[in-house]
Amino acid sequence: MICVSVAERTYDDCLAALKGLEFAEIRLDAMEVELNEVKTLFSRSQKLIATCRPGKMQDGKRKAMLLAAIEAGAAYVDVEVEAEPEYRREIFAAARKKGCDIIVSFHDFEGTPSSSELRAMRQRCLDLQPDIVKIACTAHNERDSARLLGLLDSSSKIVVVGMGKYGRTVRIAAPLLGSPFTYASTEKGKETADGQLSHAEMRRIYETLGVRMQ
Repeated sequence: MICVSVAERTYDDCLAALKGLEFAEIRLDAMEVELNEVKTLFSRSQKLIATCRPGKMQDGKRKAMLLAAIEAGAAYVDVEVEAEPEYRREIFAAARKKGCDIIVSFHDFEGTPSSSELRAMRQRCLDLQPDIVKIACTAHNERDSARLLGLLDSSSKIVVVGMGKYGRTVRIAAPLLGSPFTYASTEKGKETADGQLSHAEMRRIYETLGVRMQ
């Protein structure tokens, strides 16, 4: 599956970007919206991931946004593995109560750790008992990409993402090798991470390969 990552600033722009999409991630950290607007966005019938990365908002506001999304019907909530335990526990409890799947994510924006470090991080995420683990790293060469794809040799649901030019191979190959989904941008120029391909580009690649991808 292809998950389209939407990072529009306003409620109206987000609604427009979601039009026609079956599966999308809403990057709440990129938005300037009220809680009632968050609830309206996530009450839609589409399969939506609620994500609110640290940096732009205080943790209290981030937590409120994610809790509002869960209460409204988000299909998934993404929580960073480094999140404070109390912050994480409250979000996890709300998600379990509402039947919202939990994604525990790890990001390395500088590079790709060694195979042993990647496996240790995968286990650290799995120890939190999420429904899905997401590992996203910046790939500087083909070996970095190969190490990331090696994480898919697991009975657990693992999403691997390669950032940067070399990471594009990971983005394309991961769902063909067992990753539940991959991420794409709404269109060229609207990327939420380095190396991200657009939804249209990803669809064309899979069609060329003869692979049906939603």
